[in-house]
Amino acid sequence: MIELESILPLSRTAIDVDVHSRKRALEWISEKVCAEFPALDAREIYQALQARERLGSTGLGEGIAIPHCHAAHSRISAAFIRLASPVDFDSPDGAPVDLLVGLIVPESESHEHLTVLAALSTAFSEVSVQAALRSATTPAQMRDILLNGCRQLG
Repeated sequence: MIELESILPLSRTAIDVDVHSRKRALEWISEKVCAEFPALDAREIYQALQARERLGSTGLGEGIAIPHCHAAHSRISAAFIRLASPVDFDSPDGAPVDLLVGLIVPESESHEHLTVLAALSTAFSEVSVQAALRSATTPAQMRDILLNGCRQLG
């Protein structure tokens, strides 16, 4: 099992990110992940995230989305953001999104990818986790809440 701490460092966790569209949120995630992995191209990652969104929204509902894509990358990498203002994400419940975990996944990591998606989805389904994430005052606190929420389920 992949440890979420290894794919989601504090350096890629942020609160009150000021973007005003799904496009800008995906660009922000792409830029943040690619800043730490020079071999990745932020534009290509953004395009891959957009292509995945065209297949169907990665919005889960309740203001949460997990945009993800496959890329020529050596390991699963994530970015976690809370937006300053929610944006439309075509979520099934119609609610705008303010909590996003973006995942960049190597083609060879399909099983681990599904495991990470399942853990995140289950943690995000807990109303207490959602509330705690929205009231966190620092990126470190928000990251710890999510990681602890995922651990308690495993």
